Amino acid sequence: MPKTLHPYDVIIRPLITEKATILAGNSKYAFQVDRRANKSQVRKAVETAFNVKVTKVNTMNVHGKRRRIGARATKAPDWKKAIVTLAEGDTIQIFEGI
Repeated sequence: MPKTLHPYDVIIRPLITEKATILAGNSKYAFQVDRRANKSQVRKAVETAFNVKVTKVNTMNVHGKRRRIGARATKAPDWKKAIVTLAEGDTIQIFEGI
């Protein structure tokens, strides 16, 4: 059985990108989350941290990009992204006014 993550350990950081800003207008917010977290843990973490009601969670695994530094090839680490849809009327303040 997988280890249960504490709700404050699930969310790593909010994603502030052009696409995420457009989604925020539709009550959808993007976060980088722990790779071990599942949808129910992401839902609980967002509801606990921001005091909002989550209606839907979409997650995706993002593969790290390959990069070259001179002759050496490296790879950025893989990570997990979560798109969280909130109930009508709920907002998260860190995304407002960007």
